[in-house]
Amino acid sequence: MRPRRVIVIVLDSCGVGALPDADRYGDEGASTLPHTAAACGGLALPTLGRLGLGRIVPIAGVPPEPAPAGAFGKMAERSVGKDSTTGHWELMGIVLDRPFPTYPRGFPRDVIEPFEARIGRRVLGNRAASGTEIIEELGEEHLRTGFPIVYTSADSVFQIAAHEARVPVEELYRYCRIAREMLTGPHAVGRVIARPFVGEPGRFVRTDRRRDFSLPPPAPTVLDRVRGAGLPVVAIGKIHDLFAGQGITDAIHTHDDLDGMRA
Repeated sequence: MRPRRVIVIVLDSCGVGALPDADRYGDEGASTLPHTAAACGGLALPTLGRLGLGRIVPIAGVPPEPAPAGAFGKMAERSVGKDSTTGHWELMGIVLDRPFPTYPRGFPRDVIEPFEARIGRRVLGNRAASGTEIIEELGEEHLRTGFPIVYTSADSVFQIAAHEARVPVEELYRYCRIAREMLTGPHAVGRVIARPFVGEPGRFVRTDRRRDFSLPPPAPTVLDRVRGAGLPVVAIGKIHDLFAGQGITDAIHTHDDLDGMRA
């Protein structure tokens, strides 16, 4: 019988072992799920266990199922890079032979200065940082000046944070579209991310109005082929953004993980 529906669920950052090139990314020895299970005295994962999870690697609390109900195994990424865009694209058939650029020391002036000119404001930050920490550090200055906070991370991202009461969310999205338009060629980062937040100094919190502005996939993906066959392709969470809407017929943007599971 042909399947009537296919569901792909990505458990982000829930790995079962390091790849041979993990040392290039500071991840040597990583094995998130087994290490988490060991640290908390074992995990109760009965459904995944019945499907065969415990037969992939030893996981405390998840014994090997003698007769698994599903196919099981682990795969190695072929693409160069380790960010969300790279991984999701490869799941849908796109293998990248070079990584998206990263900026551990912040973005160069030939990126920042034209961006500031386009939006008509200076930016704050411009360095690799934790998103929650940088808004605590620079949020008060941002409220005073209206200058958006630009930062990056270990991933190929250009993130722009702004308080919703100081910079309206649609204006923040406009800044992101400008950045996405500019960040091409050698500076073609995987994603430009809007990071709106609210609150008072010392109590800032990020909101669920985040948006990702990704590069479009460089070639047709499995999603394009399914859609081309006349079938619906429903993206939940940030999937629509990661594929720049390409190959998707319907999108459900979610507020948090629980909202995603309900969807």
